[in-house]
Amino acid sequence: MIDFHCHVDLYPNPHEIARECHERKLRVLSVTTTPSAWDGTSALGRGTMITALGLHPQLAHERKGELPLFDRILPDSAYVGEVGLDGAPEFKTHWQDQVEVFRHVLKACNESGGRVMSIHSRRASTAVLDLLEQYPRSGTPILHWFTGTVGELNRAISLGCWFSVGPAMLRSKKGRELTSRMPKERVLTESDGPFAQLNGRPILPWEVKDALNTLAELWGIDENVVERKIMGNLERLMDVENKE
Repeated sequence: MIDFHCHVDLYPNPHEIARECHERKLRVLSVTTTPSAWDGTSALGRGTMITALGLHPQLAHERKGELPLFDRILPDSAYVGEVGLDGAPEFKTHWQDQVEVFRHVLKACNESGGRVMSIHSRRASTAVLDLLEQYPRSGTPILHWFTGTVGELNRAISLGCWFSVGPAMLRSKKGRELTSRMPKERVLTESDGPFAQLNGRPILPWEVKDALNTLAELWGIDENVVERKIMGNLERLMDVENKE
């Protein structure tokens, strides 16, 4: 199984979560919300866990002073996330800070030969795509928990974006509709734990399996076939990254 967007360091018991992921042989992209979290989160990594370097848009106004640290760490990280933009009303007041940070991240990735990027785009899909279009060599964008319109989805597909979907996203009618339109060869599974909820509590990384059930229904194929396809997608993504 694959959890391509999880905040392992933000669980109350991150070491136990990391150990369980390792024992289950779960492939995890452990995203960070600030560059200063990189060292501690990387220390959790073992086995099949990869740490991504991030600066979350909701924290952009507070942590943009960490951009020089982001630049120093970037050569050591093939994966970037969580980064992006958030257009929700409570964060729109810091929109310019968000744009400044995300533009800096894309420019740095562009100049460093590209990265695999896990991107937040809540209520900001068009703005995210506009910036990605300006930095076409920034790497492979993976839109995490995409909630845009069908038109924005089609534009994202045309720009070469990938998508990570999880149980929480797939519970909604809109989430299932968008997922059904995504190219199967560019879909990965995620949990977005501990922020995403399952049965009223933070979802656990290995519960990403619930997403496989829904994908099997949407795609009209067996769940085991879905799991193999998702794994094949990840291997292809990593092959491209290694070649670059």
